[in-house]
Amino acid sequence: MKKADLGNGAVAYFWAASSFSDCCLAAAFIIGFQLAILNTDGRAVSVAPRVSGLVVSLDVTDNEFVQKWQALIHIDPHQFELDRDSAQGALDMAQHQLAGQKFGAEIARKNFPARLKEAQAQLASAQAMEAKAQADDRRQRSLPKAATTQQEIDAAAAALRQARAQVVQAEAQVVQAEPVPQQIGQADTQVGQLKGQVEQAQAKLDQALLNLSWTVVDAPQDGWITKRNVEMGNYVTAGEQIFSIVAPEVWITANFKESELDRMRPGQPVTIKLDAYPNLDLRGHVDSIQLGSGSKFTAFPSENATGNFIKIVQRVPVKIVIDKGLDPNLPLPLGISAVPTVDVR
Repeated sequence: MKKADLGNGAVAYFWAASSFSDCCLAAAFIIGFQLAILNTDGRAVSVAPRVSGLVVSLDVTDNEFVQKWQALIHIDPHQFELDRDSAQGALDMAQHQLAGQKFGAEIARKNFPARLKEAQAQLASAQAMEAKAQADDRRQRSLPKAATTQQEIDAAAAALRQARAQVVQAEAQVVQAEPVPQQIGQADTQVGQLKGQVEQAQAKLDQALLNLSWTVVDAPQDGWITKRNVEMGNYVTAGEQIFSIVAPEVWITANFKESELDRMRPGQPVTIKLDAYPNLDLRGHVDSIQLGSGSKFTAFPSENATGNFIKIVQRVPVKIVIDKGLDPNLPLPLGISAVPTVDVR
């Protein structure tokens, strides 16, 4: 490989024709402004609180390594504790009301059938009294006048009318007591409504407990704290980004020209040089080739439907995994320049 100064800070690496066709394909031909498309890459997870509040404890600092579920900040929990207690009280009340209504429903299953039987018994008694009064009235009216008095005849007639009124009253009580299944069903319906209130109160308590747990913001993964945007005493809102956590796994994203992909395949070995650490001899392999050029996934992809189309060589991201050569004592930030060389033989 030879080096040529192109001026304005740009440098070119090139190979003799025989070695290029038989040996290697360089990831970055021109080092300068094009080098920005050859970077270390990795997973940077944004961390944001799920509830709003005042930060009362900041448990990490810049560039600190944290482990998954480690506490990062604490938000003032007092309001969320009050919400929890209020939700607990509402749940307790709903549960007591439900327990009372269940007891009432059990009583209803016994009382309503008993009331119907009682009303039917009173009707039978009233009907028997009516039959006796009717017989007495008939007897008084059939006797000779010398054997009875007008007072006794009037008393028998009044007793008959009273007995008939009692029958009517008893019949009404039977009608009132007859819809036993409907009355029991109404009691069960009230039980169901109170069950729904208990479930609603339980859901509010669960949400209050969840909100309280969210006052402690935990690390979602192992990694290094970056882009810290919070201080103790700040008021943070739900969804506001306060950290980024960079995972330990790092790889290379190389945007090769489309004309350089003909002989490139996953699994091919790669030699990697870093501008930050020129003495590191990193070895890796091609992991995968993105099924789409970089411009295809931009906010405004080009539409080549007009007559003044100018062909531009597209670049396709290729993921290169680092297999060995990393020094655990040297930080490897995301986005630093890399020069990978792929062996396409």
